Parts: sequence; C-alpha cells; structure tokens
Amino acid sequence: MALKFRGVDFIGFDALLTDDERLVRDTARQFIEDNLVPIIEECNRAGRFPRELVKPMADLGFYGASLKGYGCAGMSNVEYGLVMQEMERGDSGIRSFVSVQSALVMYPIYAFGSEEQKQTWLPPLQKGDKLGCFGLTEPDFGSNPGGMRTRARKVGKEYVLNGEKMWITSGSIADVAVIWAKVENEDNTVRGFLVETDRPGFQAKDIHGKWSLRASVTSGLSMQDVHIPESNLLPESGGLKSPLMCLNQARYGIAWGGVGAAMACYDCALQYAQLRKQFHDKPIASHQLVQEKLTWMISEITKAQLLVLQVGRLKDQDKAGAQHISMAKRNNVWMALECARMARDILGANGVADEYPLMRHMMN
Repeated sequence: MALKFRGVDFIGFDALLTDDERLVRDTARQFIEDNLVPIIEECNRAGRFPRELVKPMADLGFYGASLKGYGCAGMSNVEYGLVMQEMERGDSGIRSFVSVQSALVMYPIYAFGSEEQKQTWLPPLQKGDKLGCFGLTEPDFGSNPGGMRTRARKVGKEYVLNGEKMWITSGSIADVAVIWAKVENEDNTVRGFLVETDRPGFQAKDIHGKWSLRASVTSGLSMQDVHIPESNLLPESGGLKSPLMCLNQARYGIAWGGVGAAMACYDCALQYAQLRKQFHDKPIASHQLVQEKLTWMISEITKAQLLVLQVGRLKDQDKAGAQHISMAKRNNVWMALECARMARDILGANGVADEYPLMRHMMN
C-alpha cells in the first residue's frame, strides 16, 4: 500500500513562512519525493549510500546553504532548517550527510579558515566535487570531547598528527577531513586541521552491521604520523569552543530534521488508519485508542514546528544561544522517536515491513 506524503500542517504553519521559505521547502520536498523516496528502502536494506544524489543536491544549493559567498546559496537559517526537515523526512542518513558537508566541514572552514583555505575548499565542497568529514568523536570519548587523545605536534613547518576518530559520517568517501587535535607544543590547546584523506598514514574504515543510518557512510579514522603543512591549520580555531560551535550548527539542523521524520511517521499512520478497516468494517481511525495516538503525535509535531521556527528566527537575528538549539534538538528528537513508535504500533504487523518507513525512522 504506497502512501504518498501529503504534508503536515495542523494550525496554518505555512502562513508563518515567507514565500521564499515555502519555495525552498517545496523544492526540497519535491526532490526527496522524486529522487530519494523511490530508492531509500533498497538503500536501507543494502546499507548503501545513494552517491548518485550527491551532485543533484549540490545543484539545488543544499551544501553550505546558509553560508554567504564562495558559490553558496546564502539561505536564511529558517530556509536551511526547512531543507534539513525535508532531508530527514526522506531519511536521517541523507540529512546527516548534508549536515556534515554543510555544518561540520564547510562551516568550520568558513568560520575559522584563512581566505586561501576558503577559496580552495568551499567552492568544490559546495558543488559536491569534493566531500568532507568531521573528526571529533573518538573511540573512548564521545560526549566528552575534552578528553580526546588525538595529538598534533609542530615540527618545523609541519604538523604531525596521531590518533583515532570514531562514528565519522562520510569518513571513507571524504576528500578532506576536519580533524580536531590537541597541540602538544601549545599547552594541548584544541585546534582544527584540514587533512587531505590521501595523505600517508591516514586510514578510514567503514563501520558495518549498523541497525540505523544504514543509508549513510559511517567510518572510523586512524592517523599514524600524518604530516600536513602548517598552512592546513585552521588559523582562527582555538580551544574546545571551536568544534562546539560547529556542533551547534549541526544540532540546529537535527532539530528541524526530527520534525521531518515525525511528519513522515504521522502522515503514514494517519493515512493507514483511515484506510485500514477492522471490526464491523470500520476504519481503525474511528476508534478512540487510535485517535489518542494520532492526537498526541500531531500536537507534539505542531509544538516542535513552532519551536524550531522561533529558534531559526532568533538565529537569523544572531540571538540564538546554544541553550535554545539544545532545547529544540532535545525536544524534537525525543518527539520524533515517540511518533515513530506510536505510528509503528498503529500499523500493527505492517509496522515492521519496510513497505512503510516507520521502523527505518524509529531505528534512525
């Protein structure tokens, strides 16, 4: 039973958006419907990243969308958020890829890089000619990045890097890695480095056997005496604040993405409940036990939409703090997971079949 997404807007949310914002959202939505939805279940089954979508997404300006110049689209933060919403409505792994390319690779180069680094890397990253990854998380240090063991040592006009990174999106397909390391001869200050992935001593190995984000490339990185020129240091980076600023950008996109995943689950469950007939040939949507679940879902989705929209408006005014983004991400990811669980419950046995997107969203 193929169920086409109908959109989710209970309180006239679209009226709060500008014409440009709606156009960006509708463009991303149509792209996902036409290009990702038909292949995502096959990609999820096979654990395959749909590399064929990299260039078409670049052509629509999805990479570094909110950055100015260097070929970037210069979207507002709300427009960028709406793109992330639609990406994750298709699949969290695709949103993750676009988020990393934009918020964790292009943003640090844009915010902390030299003009030469920006000119060298941002245009090809925006066009999808080059791909990037972000190396902060380590095997022993995830939520505590300050404990990182990766080290950089200044030797003449070079830096030598040693260490490991884990759970790195796009690691094995990246042309450049933004690596965070403590500089031994700078009081172990955390700095950012651009590391071309073809340098001797750099290795990326994919993590297999994942139950979630199966349409996304996830890798472990290893650096053994990787030599890079001092010009590869991101000159304006310094301290743990720098990578955390990058994570703030990514978490903002995730907050919008959670809304997209929840919308996909809710709309699927609603359509199914209206069509599925049981007990005296009535649709299951006529029963209050099902109605209560649908009511909870649309209430929480609506609140989440308003939350990220306001945070996006604040961000466009340079008034959004880490605490605002944290609230939006915490709430919306929890809400999306609960919606996926409830939607899967409404579909009964069909909820575990990948004819429907519910289990995939739940695991993601």
